Parts: sequence; structure tokens; C-alpha cells
Amino acid sequence: MESAPARVPLPARALVPVLGGVAFVLAAVAVGLLVGPVSVGAGEIARSAASHLPFLDVASPLTPAEEAIVWELRAPRVVLGLLVGGMLAIAGGAYQGVFRNPLVDPYLLGVAAGAGLGATLAITYAGSAVDRYELLPLAAFAGAALGVAMAYVLGQAASGGRSPAALVLAGVTVVAFLTAVQTFVQQQHTDSLQQVYSWILGRLNTSGWHEVWLVAPYILVASAVLLLHRRVLDVLSVGDDEAATLGVNVKRVRLVVVVFATVGTAAAVAVSGLIGFVGIIVPHAIRLAIGSSYRLVLPLSLLVGGGFLVLADVLARTVVAPAELPIGVVTAAFGAPFFAMLLRTTRSFT
Repeated sequence: MESAPARVPLPARALVPVLGGVAFVLAAVAVGLLVGPVSVGAGEIARSAASHLPFLDVASPLTPAEEAIVWELRAPRVVLGLLVGGMLAIAGGAYQGVFRNPLVDPYLLGVAAGAGLGATLAITYAGSAVDRYELLPLAAFAGAALGVAMAYVLGQAASGGRSPAALVLAGVTVVAFLTAVQTFVQQQHTDSLQQVYSWILGRLNTSGWHEVWLVAPYILVASAVLLLHRRVLDVLSVGDDEAATLGVNVKRVRLVVVVFATVGTAAAVAVSGLIGFVGIIVPHAIRLAIGSSYRLVLPLSLLVGGGFLVLADVLARTVVAPAELPIGVVTAAFGAPFFAMLLRTTRSFT
């Protein structure tokens, strides 16, 4: 019978970074709701929020137009930013733990390539703008799931699930194949290139509450499962053989973590496009700041990743206002220098 690794309580000082992460998220939410071409005060937003709560007799000080701007335009972007950013960051941390490599990210096993191909097919072959709007998230999600399934089957065939390196190489192979197929489709339908690249670079500007409700169940369930496995990821960090002697079913744990990290990531990219670097820079920055225990790295990645993407979205919609930058450009501006630094220091983590 499989025995669980012994529980080692975290010290009380672990509450400090968690509370700091919560404060960061709250500050990011406030900035996301307050910043925009229409100026709305924090007190007015608070009273407007209270007016929507039951059993509180509070009148909203906002005009109908301001109500729509805050609660139908800014609020869903903020909530979706929290969900997508948190999911990408916690998935990146989980991947880094299960593969024992700080350089991997949620797109490692073909999520991005599969989602890109699915989105390209939906944009290219959907009959109308309405059909495209309805089909694109589903096609991107299906493509992402297909890409990871192909990588996992290929990795299993190569090593029987015993080698993480074989799974990584299988992911590289699948990414190359799916990217080639996507490129072929784009070359045959050059009139859709602008729309395809707009999706690939990532965006939250078309988001509404529909997208939030669409992906929230997947992201919340996937995040919960990954958090439940954070102690086991600490055990895996000592090596597969050592973890097995401690009673961990390494193959099963790796499968569960990869599946739920992939499902959550696929749901996130289905509505936001391909937003790069979040899954690398957030968990690794947390690891540098508070240590390598995944009992803290994963929950803080969920919090900080969400806040980081909300702030990145604020920059994306204000830097070149009234136009908007693709949010992937903003995250790359922060992520590329960080990744370069990570390459210089990664020897100490391998």
C-alpha cells in the first residue's frame, strides 16, 4: 500500500509571503479597475460595488455609462487576467517541479503549438465572425489537448514513462510538427494572417464575462489539484528513485500533474491567446525570493501570476492609448531579460 510522505509543517513566517501575495493581487485589481481613459475614483467604485450586494441599501454614485465601463469592460478583463495569469504561473511551477528543471514552461509539451493550430483552423475556415467567435476557444482548447496527448503518447512509447527527458523531447517533436502544419495553413490562407497573429500575441481586450465563466471551472479545478500535489513535488525534487523509496508513485504523480496543468493551460490560452514567459518568470522569481519549497512556490505563483498579468494588461492598454499593445509583447519585454538572467544562473538549480 502506497504511503504518503510525512507532513512537515511550514513555519509561521511562511504567512508573510502569502499575505504579501494577497496584498499584491488586491493592489493589481485596484489598478486594473481604476486606470483607463475614463477617470473613476476608488471610493465611487467601492460604493458602486456595495450597491450590487444584497441587503445593502446603497445607491451607486456612477452614471450608467460609468457602470458599464467599470463592470462590463474593466472588471471582466481584471478577473480573466487573474485567472489566466495565475493558471500559467502555477502550471509553470508545477512543470518545473515535475521535470526538475526551472527552464520549462506550460507550453513545453505542445500546448501552444496545438492551440495555435486549432485557432488558425477556426479563424481560417469559420464561415462568419459569429461562428469564429464561438469556435475559436473550443478549437484552441482541442488543439492544445491534442498536442499534449500526442507528446505524452510519444514519450510513453520512447521510455515507458520512466524518463522525463523523453517526454520533453517528444514535446519538442510534436511542437515542430504542429507548427509546420500551422505554417502551411497560413500560407494557403494569407488573408487571415493578421487575425492569426493577433491571437498568437495574446489579448484580453475582447474578454467579457462570457469568457470568464467559460474557463473559470477548468482553471479553478486544475489549480486546486496542483495545490494538493505541492508537497509531493517537494519529494520529487530529490529524484525519482528516492521519491519511490518514500512511497510516491512517481509515474502516477507525473501523469496527474501534467494532465491538470495542461488542461488549465489549454483553457487559459483558449480565451487569451499565447501569452509567453509568465510560466517561467513568476515561479522562478518566487523561488529566488523565498526558496524552492513547492508548498509555497505554487500558491504564491497562483497569486503573483494573476496580479502580474493584470498589471501587464494595464500597461498594454495604456502605453500607446487609445491603441492597445498585444499583452504578449508586454510580458515578453519583462520575460526575455529575466530568461537571459535565468540562463546564466540555472546551473545552481540543476
